[in-house]
Amino acid sequence: MNAAKRREIFERLRAANPEPTTELEYNSPFELLVAVTLSAQATDVGVNKATRRLFPVANTPQAILDLGLDGLKECIRTIGLYNAKAENIMKACRMLVELHGGEVPRDRKALEALPGVGRKTANVVLNTAFGEPTIAVDTHIYRVANRTGLAPGKTVLEVEKKLLKFTPKEFLRDAHHWLILHGRYVCRARRPNCGQCVIRDLCEYKDKTEA
Repeated sequence: MNAAKRREIFERLRAANPEPTTELEYNSPFELLVAVTLSAQATDVGVNKATRRLFPVANTPQAILDLGLDGLKECIRTIGLYNAKAENIMKACRMLVELHGGEVPRDRKALEALPGVGRKTANVVLNTAFGEPTIAVDTHIYRVANRTGLAPGKTVLEVEKKLLKFTPKEFLRDAHHWLILHGRYVCRARRPNCGQCVIRDLCEYKDKTEA
């Protein structure tokens, strides 16, 4: 795929959704960090259901530490792997209080040092909370990048590096959200909705579905 095609893809995605954002509900970088930590192997709908119970009770690192592990588990028990996630969130909160004054660091290395926070979670926080031009490659972005030919790669990291290299600078801040939403609602894993796709004619996928 050439540069002109890539630019046109992002032009169309922007035209269809000028101000994309995450579907996770949050009001601070810390709330986003917790929500993304909970989102592993869970849906955004499920995460929002849990955080609507948690955040009114505790939405800062110190407040969650005061709530305690059992209290945290009670709030997020509807989420898969909630025991392990609760342990990680408690440890992360302790580090945030002790090392960062209770604030979420705007630094990849510091974010990835937090328990339960990997590269993808750090990328989401850096992009969504702080406006950094990062791309967190999840299953949706990986599929869209490979299926369309936008940034094919055999690994998540390879796709991320190619997207950062090939995405025109003006689209980098929002590319993450456009591609996730496109993969979630249009370029689905099973039965992609090619008939409603705004980039159908630019896509290099050979097995397009009919409208």
